[in-house]
Amino acid sequence: MLLVLLAILSLAGPAGAETYRCGGEPLSVRLFPGAVDAPAIPNNSAGTLPGAFVQLRWRDLTLQLPRTNNAGPPSYSDGIWWWSPDDPDHPSFRRRLGRGQIEAIACGPA
Repeated sequence: MLLVLLAILSLAGPAGAETYRCGGEPLSVRLFPGAVDAPAIPNNSAGTLPGAFVQLRWRDLTLQLPRTNNAGPPSYSDGIWWWSPDDPDHPSFRRRLGRGQIEAIACGPA
């Protein structure tokens, strides 16, 4: 019974997650504020501080992207994937393909 419950919960996505449709498929986003590991860095817009990260579940991927220190709205990147909820209805989701190419994945409300 416990295994069935855990399976159902994993399909539903993380608790407190926001859901979008990106590239025509569901994407769940969960923000983790994280510990403040560099308080002297002044970029703390939207209540996120250094050490924060976002967890994205999309297709068969689970990505954990650390917060960047870019100016402006918070953004998260591991150098390949990039996420920013700069527009809450149409967040930015991109993937670096190499050789300077970037794939922009269209996102919108679920």
